[in-house]
Parts: sequence; structure tokens; C-alpha cells
Amino acid sequence: MEDRRVVVIGAGPAGLTTAYQLTKFNLQPIVIEKQHRVGGLARTENYKGFYFDMGGHRFFTKVKVVQDMWREILDEDFLRRQRLSRIYYNRKFFYYPLRPLNALHGLGLQQSLAIMGSYVRWQLFPYPREDTFEEWVTNRFGKRLFETFFKTYTEKVWGISCSELRAEWAAQRIKDLSLRTALLSMFVKPKRTIKTLIDQFDYPRLGPGMMWHAVAEEIERRGGAVRLNADVVEIHRKGNRIDSLTIVSGRDEEVIGGTHFISTMPVSELVQKLRPLAPAEIFRAAEKLTYRDFLTVCLIVNQRELFPDNWIYVHDPGVRVGRIQNFKNWSPDMVPDPEKTSLGLEYFCNQGDNLWGSPDDELIEMAKREVARIGLAKYRDIEDGCVVRIPHAYPVYDSSYREQVSAIRQYVDGLENFQTVGRNGLHRYNNQDHAMLTGILAVRNFILGEKNDLWSVNTDQEYHEEEIIEPGVAKDEALEVLQGAVADAFLKLDRLAFGLSVGAVSGVILFVATLWLVLKGGEVVGPRLQLLSHYFPGYTVTAGGSLMGLGYGFMSGFIGGWMFALLRNLAFFLQMLIIYRRAERRILRKIFDYL
Repeated sequence: MEDRRVVVIGAGPAGLTTAYQLTKFNLQPIVIEKQHRVGGLARTENYKGFYFDMGGHRFFTKVKVVQDMWREILDEDFLRRQRLSRIYYNRKFFYYPLRPLNALHGLGLQQSLAIMGSYVRWQLFPYPREDTFEEWVTNRFGKRLFETFFKTYTEKVWGISCSELRAEWAAQRIKDLSLRTALLSMFVKPKRTIKTLIDQFDYPRLGPGMMWHAVAEEIERRGGAVRLNADVVEIHRKGNRIDSLTIVSGRDEEVIGGTHFISTMPVSELVQKLRPLAPAEIFRAAEKLTYRDFLTVCLIVNQRELFPDNWIYVHDPGVRVGRIQNFKNWSPDMVPDPEKTSLGLEYFCNQGDNLWGSPDDELIEMAKREVARIGLAKYRDIEDGCVVRIPHAYPVYDSSYREQVSAIRQYVDGLENFQTVGRNGLHRYNNQDHAMLTGILAVRNFILGEKNDLWSVNTDQEYHEEEIIEPGVAKDEALEVLQGAVADAFLKLDRLAFGLSVGAVSGVILFVATLWLVLKGGEVVGPRLQLLSHYFPGYTVTAGGSLMGLGYGFMSGFIGGWMFALLRNLAFFLQMLIIYRRAERRILRKIFDYL
């Protein structure tokens, strides 16, 4: 151990977690960070005493070892926050998670019925393959809801079509969420917490940067070093081993040697900085990887309170802002003057485009106009602002990224004393806690000789948590793969959600049909529809009977939808059973032929 010198590239959550874990094994790592402060994307900026979070970082995790580290470092300075977030769409605000009356009032009866009908249609006839974000979301929410709530915002964030964005991103970010879970969450509290729907989270008193400053101080207290404003310009290798780094700090250039290296820098940048150069095909693969950048316009508003949300998603194509943070509602201590409020307007862009290159004063002016247009603050009350640009914020899951990452991974895995971790280090859109987990597993690989696959750490993959909490528990990975393949091949209809959807549509159709016949009038009102009274006791073609029809229609539609889903799933089960029996007979026949 005394002969080992570990160099960590990057002082974001993954890099600092890595270094902190190394100090627990009596190592003294050196961390190289090119920015002026630690935290990476999870850093906290300060402008005139106002603290700004770069994106809004909830401290919520199902990974026990990560939760333990957070508490170990910053227990007394954690605040328990109640989540409130809404969607701004069509000049209206929708609570998220959904609330029944709010959603119905905002969408209107006709749009709500169209969404439910679309959901039924795509449950019956889903896309057979889910290669793209559009296909993945449509199969779980229906085309109408996809176009209403997902398409505009997602394309604003990523800058590419939803038909090009890969389905893996949706599977990571909203893995357990569907229209069923969203609907059920409106009425009952789910037994299992879904990350997208959590209603409480922890948050450091002065923003996420407070956590990472404390971690950096602890690393240095234990003998490690954290070098800021130091940019890695070259990574030197001898054969399959990394030998040293060349860093530039101001005008000074320095070579730092080490015995082991762990990197969080964008993997494309890593490949391009290797000396000697990586093979041509690996270099080309790195050049094809793309990233989405964003900038935050921080505004100081001369108002004590503006709106109750932590953040608001902006789905309106008429403004360029994608998300708005209300930092005072994350933590009151982030605002030094209680008579004022601070907002963060997030704009998604690419380095070099018009938005990224716009002067700060123009961006501040645009943000002031847009927040006033949405109705969250008055233009005259906004007294100051600043701009913070965040490069390489999101690794893009475009149509070719998988092939490029696969080639780079094969090459990087061949470096004997090198590991890459974190969101950009693995080109994986992980949350903060999973980025930390990659650093923890990398240390265990290095110190304990484990063989953890860092590239497979993914949002909400619980088997990683179980390996950390209970490392002796074995997992039957083959069975998991088989179950996943069957689920992909035979998309199961959810009986409850399908029954609710069919019931809602049936009830409203009977309700509207009854009212229409009553308004139409005549000597005998609705003689044919009146026949339903033989099956629905108490039903009449009257204004009062329309409410009875609404209930009967919902009840019969729910039963019919539930039974249909049950029979369809049963048919698929029987089909799989037949396939299984045939496969069994073929295997037995081959055994007997061999004998």
C-alpha cells in the first residue's frame, strides 16, 4: 500500500467519493480538477451571497452505502424537504405526481378521454420493439400522452428527435413509471417508492456543493490532495499501463506520476488525450460520442415569495427555458435576504451554438422576459442575475452511441492500472448516487481485487445495492436475463390499469350519449338506449339517469377490460408453456439420439 500512488481525475461526486473511499484504506490520493471549485455538475455556485444549484440535486437513494456516506459527512446539515414540482403546459400548471382534479381540469374532459383511449390502443397493439424513446414511452403511456407531455420537453432537453433518442435513456430515468403507476399514485400511496414519484428528499443546507466541499476537506485532512484549476492535457501510457499525467495550472505545466489512475473525465476526451494516441478506430469512436450542455441563468427577484414549487418543468415550445428552480424552496439558507427570492432558469444547448455563445446580459434579459411570460415573477421585480455554463452535462444516447461506447470500453478495459467512473467517464446518464457507486466499486476492484462491472451500474438496478449491502448473496443472473427477454417479447397487459382505462371511457361514453338523447328530445326519448335498463337496474334515459349510466358504464367497462387483459395474458402464458414443452421434447429427443 505504501508504494501505491492513486491519481483521481475529476472532483465531482464520483471522483471525490473514490478518493474518500481510498483514504479509508490509508491511501493518500491526489485529485485533479480543472474547475475553480469541487462538485462537478453537483457543485453550488455563489453570486452576491446567493447560492445556486446547477440543476437541482435531490439526495435520495436506495443504495445504503451511499446513504451512509452522506450521513457520515453531513448529517447535521441535511434538511428533509417536501417535494413539489409541476409541469407548465398549454399555459396551465399540472402537479407532478398527478392529482386527479388538477389533471382533469387542466386537460379537459375531451383530452383526458383521448389520452385514456390512446393508452388502451397502445396496450392492445404496442410497438413490438422498443429501440427509441418514443417507442418506449408510447408503449407505457400511449401516443397521445407522449405527444402531450413527453415529446416537446424531451426534444428541448436533448436537441434531437425522440425517434432518434435511444430507449435506454427512458429505461434508466423513468424505469418503473407508467400510466398505471401515475394513475394509482393519484389515489393511493404506492407500496414501493418509485424514484420519479418520491415526495420527500434530503438536501444540504447550502446546496449540494456543501457536501462535496466537506468531502474534499476530509480527503485533505487524511493526507490526500485536491488540486483545483488544474487541467489534464495529456495522459501518458507505456503499453497497457498509464504512467503519468501532464496538467496545466495557469501558465505552469506539471507531470504527475502514479501507480493507479481513476478517471471521471468524459470518456471521449480521455481517449483523445492519450499519448501515444489510441488506435485510429477507437479515436474515431470517441469523436462520434456527443454531449448535451446547458446553462443556468440565475435571477434575483425582489419578492419574498413567488411560487411554492421546488422546480417546474416547462413544456411550452413558445419559450426556450426547459426547467425553473426556486432555490429558496430547496433551502431558505441559500438566499441571504429573506425579502428576496432566487431562481435558476435552465437552458439546454450545445457548445458553440447561438444560445451557448450569447452574451450574459442578453441571456439574463431573455430569462427575465420568459419568467414574466410564464407568470412566475414580474419583470420589474427582477433586479439582478448571472449566467453559469455547464459543458458535457448529459451524455447523449443517439442512434450510434452504443457501438461507440462498446468499442471504447473494450479498449479502456485493457488498460491494467486504469478505471473510468462517473456519468461522463462511462457515458451513462446516471444520477449522483449511482455515479458515487461506480467510484465505490472501483476502489473495491483496486484494493480488494473484486471484479465489479462499472459499466453496468445503472439507475435503479437494485442488484448492485444488494451486492453492496449483502455481498454474500448470490444472484441468478441467467434467470433475470430470461425474465427480461420474455417481458420484452410478450408485453404484459396490466389488468388494473387496462380495466380503469376501459371503464373510464365506457362510463363517459354512456354518460354523454344519455345526455345527448335527453337534449335531443322527442316523443319517446332514447328507446333503444332505454333497453339497457334490463341489464342496469335503475338506469333511465334522463338527466339523472346519465349519472347512473356513468357508474354502470365504468363498472362494466372495468370488468370487461380486466377480463380481457386476464385472458390475453393467459393466452400468452399458454403459448409460452407450449413452446417450453416443445423445447423439452426436442432436448429429450437429442439425448436419446445421442444415447
